[in-house]
Amino acid sequence: MVSSKVSNRYALSLISIALDKNMLDTVYNDVKLLIGAFNDSDELQRVIESPVVRPELKISILDEIFSGKIDKETTNFIHFIIEKRREEILYSAAEKFIELRNEHLGIVELVVKTAFELNDDQKAELKERFEKILNKKTILNFNVDNNLIGGFIAQVGDTVYDASMKHQLELLKKEFVQGGLSLN
Repeated sequence: MVSSKVSNRYALSLISIALDKNMLDTVYNDVKLLIGAFNDSDELQRVIESPVVRPELKISILDEIFSGKIDKETTNFIHFIIEKRREEILYSAAEKFIELRNEHLGIVELVVKTAFELNDDQKAELKERFEKILNKKTILNFNVDNNLIGGFIAQVGDTVYDASMKHQLELLKKEFVQGGLSLN
C-alpha cells in the first residue's frame, strides 16, 4: 500500500513535468521502453530492485541500456528514483504514469485475449466497437490465448468483457438448466 502511494506520487510528478515541458508523448515512449526492458528481462528488474547493488551501478546499467534512446528528462527521473533508493517502485511508477497519461488524454487501454491472431480488419472492428461502448479512444493490446476455443476476452481495469466461446456455452447451459431442460 505504501509503495502504491509512493509510486503514484512519483508518477504524478513525472506527468506534471511532461505536461509543463510539452513532452507527454516523448516521456510516454520512454516509459514504454523502460517497461518493455523490464518485461523482457527479469534479471534487469532484479538487479535494479536489489538493495545489494549500489545505486551508481544501477544508474550506469540503465544509462548503458537507454543511451540515446530516452530523453534527458526521463533519464533524470529514473536517476532521481534510484538516488532516493526507491528502485522497487520504478516499474509501478512507470505503469501509473501511463495510466495518468491515458486518463489525461481520455484514452482507455484494453487487453484483448483471442483464440487466434486477428487480422487488421478484425482488430479495427473490435477497436471501433469498444470505442462506441466506452465512448472513449482506445488502445487495444492483443494476446493469443491457446486456452480459448473461440471468441475473445477483453479487460479494462476491473471490467471484463467475455465473448469467449466457453462463456457463451456456459450461458447457454444456464438457460437450459433454468428452463428445466436436462443436458444429460
